[in-house]
Amino acid sequence: MAYVWTKTFHLVFVIAFMAAVFYLPRILVNLAEAGGEAGVRARLVLMGRRLYRFGHVVFGLALVTGLALALHFGMVGGWLHAKLALVAVLFAFHLFVGARLKAYDAGRKALPSARALRWINELPVLVLVGVLWLVLGKPF
Repeated sequence: MAYVWTKTFHLVFVIAFMAAVFYLPRILVNLAEAGGEAGVRARLVLMGRRLYRFGHVVFGLALVTGLALALHFGMVGGWLHAKLALVAVLFAFHLFVGARLKAYDAGRKALPSARALRWINELPVLVLVGVLWLVLGKPF
């Protein structure tokens, strides 16, 4: 029963983290399209900062529950190492987007075009497909 509860919470935290990973770049798209509207800009930056922090918290919770699954319930295999590598890529992406938001808010860097940000926004989907393939198929 502990396995089912741990896995349930792990999945909830992973879903919440992925929501942050998918939506934070979209906030950058909206910032790029907002132009000079100060009120819109302030609201989007505030939303982005909160979402960035939320992503960190739920990533930590997903990591802890994932480690509990792997260590306590004996999940092993090469697929797990590959999955963890892709999860590290997703977290690095989250850090990169958060750094872009902070740099934009501080006035240090301009954002790329909205079109470029839309393309960047799609990258985590490809990584997520790899993660799911590894978890469901356990190919090695």
